[in-house]
Amino acid sequence: MNGRAFIKMHGLGNDFVVIDARQEPFNPTEKQSRLIADRRFGIGCDQFIIIEPPVHQDADIFMRIRNADGGEVGACGNATRCIASLIMQEAESEHVTIETLAGLLHAKQSHKNLVTVDMGPARLEWQEIPLTEERDTLNIGIKLPPLKNPVGVNMGNPHAVFFVEDAEAIELDALGSRLEHHPLFPERANIGVAALIGKNHLRLRVFERGVGITSACGTGACAAAVAAARRGLTDREVQVDLDGGSLQINWLENGQVLMTGPVSIAFRGEIAPELLNVS
Repeated sequence: MNGRAFIKMHGLGNDFVVIDARQEPFNPTEKQSRLIADRRFGIGCDQFIIIEPPVHQDADIFMRIRNADGGEVGACGNATRCIASLIMQEAESEHVTIETLAGLLHAKQSHKNLVTVDMGPARLEWQEIPLTEERDTLNIGIKLPPLKNPVGVNMGNPHAVFFVEDAEAIELDALGSRLEHHPLFPERANIGVAALIGKNHLRLRVFERGVGITSACGTGACAAAVAAARRGLTDREVQVDLDGGSLQINWLENGQVLMTGPVSIAFRGEIAPELLNVS
């Protein structure tokens, strides 16, 4: 195999290796994906994004997402903003429709360097999270001290949001890795710890399944905002502060969730053939 051109992008530090496979298909194995995502032996990223031709007639492109562990997932909010920015620049348009495994996502240019993505509806039924048994998703009831009783939200991927007094004080690396694999989550879950730090203002940290603690998680921010509104802690429009910066989340009355935040290109390069030839 020859090398492949890539773009390194990030949304609030949640970083991606992006490959354009619209003209030349690119189907890395899980092992190849893990090596590319490795921060010592590869390029390094939280997610590996492949831009493909769309399947749906209303979409501009299809976005395929692999986590750092090589597993494929349906949604990534920060990646959606990054890819939307690329395609809008390419098409000289202020709107784009991105197809994902989680469905069609519509994005638009907001202010300078800010992109707004309609992340679709927040799914709140226990079968939609999904859980292995029927539970009230507003009070799931599991605990791993000091964390207890999360809210379940699916934003194209499953989230469990725990509300705490101080998000910084939680040993999220240790707790998140255990809760991610809780038997109640058949597809594993992203684990968020959120603290109310002001009116309609949340501090959020996320342990992302297949990745670990990330500097920002777009779907996690959406899930936390929805969970806070459901608990009566905030209104439906909130600012969510993550390690890498802030996102504005608006849970509309029709159930759709809008996410607005920045995008950045770090650099462009070529993946060495040696990284692509591993079996």
